[in-house]
Amino acid sequence: MAAMALFQATRLVHLSPVDVVIIAFYFALVLAIGFYLKSRANTSEDFFMAGREMTAWVAGLSFLSANLGALELMGWAGSAYQYGILATHWYWIGAIPAMLFLALIMMPFYYISKTHSVPGYLKLRFGESSRALSAISFAFMTVLMSGVNMFAMAKVMQIVLGWDINFSIWVSSLTVAVYVALGGLRSAIFNEVLQFFLIWAGALLIPILGLYETGGWGNLKVLITQRASAQYVHLWSGLGSFTTNPMGIHWTGIVFGLGAIISMGYWTTDFLVVQRVLTAKDLRSAEIAPIIGAGFKMLVPFIVILPGLLGLAVLPVKLTAESAVTAGGHSYNDVLPLMLARYCGPGLLGLGITALIAGFMSGMAGNVSAFTTVWTYDIYRALIKKDAPDHHYVNMGRWTTVIGVLISVGTAYLVMQFASIMDYVQALFSFFIAPLFGTVILGMLWKRATGPAGFWGLLCGTLSSISMWAWVKVDPSALRYVALSPNAKALAQDMYQALWSFLVCVTVTVAVSFATKPKSAAELTGLVYGLTEVPSVGDLPLYKKPIFWAAVVIVVLVILNVLLW
Repeated sequence: MAAMALFQATRLVHLSPVDVVIIAFYFALVLAIGFYLKSRANTSEDFFMAGREMTAWVAGLSFLSANLGALELMGWAGSAYQYGILATHWYWIGAIPAMLFLALIMMPFYYISKTHSVPGYLKLRFGESSRALSAISFAFMTVLMSGVNMFAMAKVMQIVLGWDINFSIWVSSLTVAVYVALGGLRSAIFNEVLQFFLIWAGALLIPILGLYETGGWGNLKVLITQRASAQYVHLWSGLGSFTTNPMGIHWTGIVFGLGAIISMGYWTTDFLVVQRVLTAKDLRSAEIAPIIGAGFKMLVPFIVILPGLLGLAVLPVKLTAESAVTAGGHSYNDVLPLMLARYCGPGLLGLGITALIAGFMSGMAGNVSAFTTVWTYDIYRALIKKDAPDHHYVNMGRWTTVIGVLISVGTAYLVMQFASIMDYVQALFSFFIAPLFGTVILGMLWKRATGPAGFWGLLCGTLSSISMWAWVKVDPSALRYVALSPNAKALAQDMYQALWSFLVCVTVTVAVSFATKPKSAAELTGLVYGLTEVPSVGDLPLYKKPIFWAAVVIVVLVILNVLLW
């Protein structure tokens, strides 16, 4: 009976033998990579930092792939269905400038300090208390984020194949636990590069076939306007008022809350993505890797946002919030697997499902490997056992991988309480990432910032964001104060929450800094701009310099925003 329960849900499609072979081959391949790389993960530097020998392309593709999990594939496809083309902002204004800022401004500091993590930098700059607070909050966030990927993968299996959601969660989580525990970060990175190409190969199927069905981008816009409204296909023109766009947000929330705070915080301080760049073999590779990632990031909406927009135009059913789904209905999160079932036959279906699985496992592995490193280096070794031999920390990392996966399984069920995956994820970012960015950026740019100020600013910023979220939960009318409008949707609330928590963090940090004694200039050398000689990438031709390619990316970004205004 238990075995039969795995297949009781109504399935949309049936896998052909060739589909099963494709999916099984993928699982076997990622496990084989883990076993192969086990012999190259014997020291802590190998296990946690991949030996710091990755090329710019490997680090750059891994940097992007670690972010190309369920958050991207299902989350933003669902948000595109819910909010229209406005979801694209999270890829362009909400990613590209921050990735370039990381490459050109912050990477030199991270790289020359040889830190293993962002909390590691905070210890050098502000002291042990700031490192401990950021490490604990980040570890908490990563396991919550990992649950997103598990939940998303289980939803695909449930919707497309009719598998029980619990069975799907355990299959994906145990596979990730095995290959990350065996090969450490090196295994995660090589699998992420593999997954990057699989994601693109499989995910391109839906936009290509969908645009063919609808008759091209022009006809797609007409269909969306008829079924929703014209504002679902305009990127900026509806942001002059809170009431003239599907998200209920003003352009200030997009530019300042998203572009200046959440995206800067995520791409420059979230150790999940920064860790990949820290594995680069030299400074030029460390700087060029995020720029490579930014170039590909601009293209991701074509495989993520377009399926959500196509769902608005062609799906015969109306999708709703996850918490409002009735028997036989579907939520916003389901739009991508529904489109996959609509377009893909034998062979193509196996490739498409493999792409989704690759994305979910990539995001899950990224969170788990980041959690393992932060726990082992910044909590366990720093606060619990400081003088153990190197192999002890490698073993701790392997066990922590398994434990982190098990905790993440529990958090997967929390996602079901939110309207969509993105509402859940962006709320977490406003709690932890926005105030952390305030602490890090002040530490790097302002020599007067003191150790106690870093700790209290980070703590107050984090607590303020959580308090605002709880306030709106208890009293929905408080939304008019937090998000500046009673018409704001969940994502708009998260943007303003992040902005206020950042301002609280900065205000408290500045106030406490003037009330406490700063470190000497000698102690801050290598940690603060103005007191540090920033190393050069060398005397290279213009076309090989990171600044040149960063300028190219910015020009393309401006052109795309104007075209979709």
